[in-house]
Amino acid sequence: MSNLTNNRLNITATPAQIAAVKTALQTILTNLPFLIGLTTDERISLPAIDVSNKAFTEDAISAGVNNASVLPAYVAPSVMQTDLSLFSQLDEVIALVKQLLEKLEDTQLLAGSEAYVGALTLYKLFASAAEAGVPGTDSIYNQLKQRFAGQGGAGTPPTNPG
Repeated sequence: MSNLTNNRLNITATPAQIAAVKTALQTILTNLPFLIGLTTDERISLPAIDVSNKAFTEDAISAGVNNASVLPAYVAPSVMQTDLSLFSQLDEVIALVKQLLEKLEDTQLLAGSEAYVGALTLYKLFASAAEAGVPGTDSIYNQLKQRFAGQGGAGTPPTNPG
């Protein structure tokens, strides 16, 4: 759990860094113009390839390519071969993107957690100051405690945030 004395992040990205990342992502999209989006129903209804049926798919396509004379003219194993090749190429890229996404999400989670823990600490400090009668802190405390209204306690934040 993060706390005020264990701040693992204390940085923001520069506008130039964010712009460069956005440009790099656009470059990826430009270099893969054939990428498509599916509806939720399509994602659910399409049979998916996995480790066990990938081997089957490879074997079936290989058999089709090597025995094309047995197949009807409207069946094109070479098209299936192209699809499987793209599947394998994208598999490599997806693995890298997933690693990047995990780091992005983990960093965002930590940054948000540290900010939230800090905010809870400030809330408790303003509550103590208001209780002690420090001038000007009542309105701050009353504003902040609205966040916890209706959560059981009288403006009490969770005891184990993050």
